[in-house]
Amino acid sequence: MQGCTARGFADRIEARAAVQGCTARGFDFRMKSRAVRQGWREYGFTLIELLLVLLIVALLASLTAPAITGSVQRARESSLKQNLQVMRKAIDDFYADNGVYPPTLEALVEKRYIRKLPRDPVTERADSWVLIRARDGQSGAEGGIVDIHSGSEDKGSDGTPYRDL
Repeated sequence: MQGCTARGFADRIEARAAVQGCTARGFDFRMKSRAVRQGWREYGFTLIELLLVLLIVALLASLTAPAITGSVQRARESSLKQNLQVMRKAIDDFYADNGVYPPTLEALVEKRYIRKLPRDPVTERADSWVLIRARDGQSGAEGGIVDIHSGSEDKGSDGTPYRDL
């Protein structure tokens, strides 16, 4: 029963190579026969190797996720500040040109002070802006819009509520 053991299998491979006139290519053949003798598989990965790779990938993902989510929040805050600045400037320009504050945000678009009504990057809606209307005693009052704020109840990275920007 020579063919039943790992060493017997390696002997049969060597004998077959000798019969066919093939010479063993030194290192490759010896590694193959050693692998067969020691019971190693010739290809594939072990469960431990796969788990180790998954552990490394999970570790790298856990290190980069906070940096990515933090940068997304900072970008939204920056976009909100820019949108507020542009719309406040358009409101001021409207007042300077017409002597009254705009009655609606759409009036800014109609008179081409802004191209379109920007969306609030925090709430991701264009209709969530909080409009501050003029009081009766203010010049150009007539209920026009004097200021604008975000409609979000969330707080920024510095702790300031978005509605107070």
